[in-house]
This record gives sequence, C-alpha cells and structure tokens, in this order.
Amino acid sequence: MRHGNHRPPAGVGVRLSWRAVHIEDAELIARARSGDVTAYESIVRRYQDVAVRTAYLICPETDADDAVQEAFLKAFDALPRFREGAPLRPWLLRIVANEARNRRRSAGRRHGLALRAADAAGPQQTTPGPEQIVMAAEQRSELLTALNALRDDDREVLGARFLLDLSEAEAAEALGIPRGTVKSRTSRALGRLRVTLGPDGMVER
Repeated sequence: MRHGNHRPPAGVGVRLSWRAVHIEDAELIARARSGDVTAYESIVRRYQDVAVRTAYLICPETDADDAVQEAFLKAFDALPRFREGAPLRPWLLRIVANEARNRRRSAGRRHGLALRAADAAGPQQTTPGPEQIVMAAEQRSELLTALNALRDDDREVLGARFLLDLSEAEAAEALGIPRGTVKSRTSRALGRLRVTLGPDGMVER
C-alpha cells in the first residue's frame, strides 16, 4: 500500500481522526454553502447512518427514514446559519432529533425503541459463531425491552450516550439540553435501567 498525501474522498468508509473529520467537515460546509451539491451529498453519506439511528431512537419506526430525509433538507437550508468552527455532527443530530420528536408527537403514541437504533456503527472485527450470534441477539433484545420500559427522555439520553456513542457535550447539543442535565439524567436513567434489568441482567417480568 502506497503512503502519501492522497486522501480518500469524504464519505468513503475510512476511519479518520476527530481532527481530520472536523477539518474535512469544514471544507465540505464551505463548498456546500457556495452551492456545491456534491459536497453536501458527501456530508449526507458521512452522517446518514448515525442520523438514521438517532431517528429510530426517538420516533416511531415507520417515520424514522422520512424524519432523516426531512432533517437533511432542513440542515441544508440552515447551513448559512451554521456557526463556523463548530462540530457538525451534534448540530446535524439536533436537527434530526427535533424532526423525529415532531413526528413522535404527530403519531400520538409512545413507540418501542427500534432494533435498528442499537445496530453497531462499524464493521465487526471478527466473525461471530452461531452461539455468539444467538447470545448477542438475546442480550440485545433484553436491553431494548428494558430501554422501552423507561421514559422517553431517559431513553434518549442513554441512546445518545451509549448507542450513538456521543460525548456528553455532543449529546447535550444533539438533544438540546444543558451538559449538566445530560450527566444527571444519564446517572438516573442508568439506575432505572439496572432496576429494570435486575441483578442477572435480564428484564424483571
């Protein structure tokens, strides 16, 4: 493999450092603001997965994909108001979360956390055997059942922190709440989740 200054185009499945992503995002935003549609398409490709999982975390499963599509359209319109130098991911996810909440309110019902919200963001490092697959599925099912027993705000903060792997600051930005609220709400929600799961890690029936 040749090493040099060549950099893969944005959106390609290459793991970049946070700083490199931040720099590329800034370049893409500048180009998108000037009317470069392909630059915004690169942004969409980069954040499509986490945006979809965010929507599945908040709104009914049947509305999640539409919420993401509408959120990306709104984000494009809002690019002129994006604060230069700010991280793009939490800003985008806040728009997604707001759109998903709108659809949850419109649905008028409490939804179950969709399995897709808990899907891993990256590829598996090793291929699991059949027994591992079954155990992982059972554990994930128990976890989702326990999360579904929590209040919406508890599920959102736990999902943001541990399913979407956002930092406290990113979760605060994405959910539109203070960072201190993320910390305290996470602590309380984890306590409720432990009670729901029980000492053996299984949902108390």
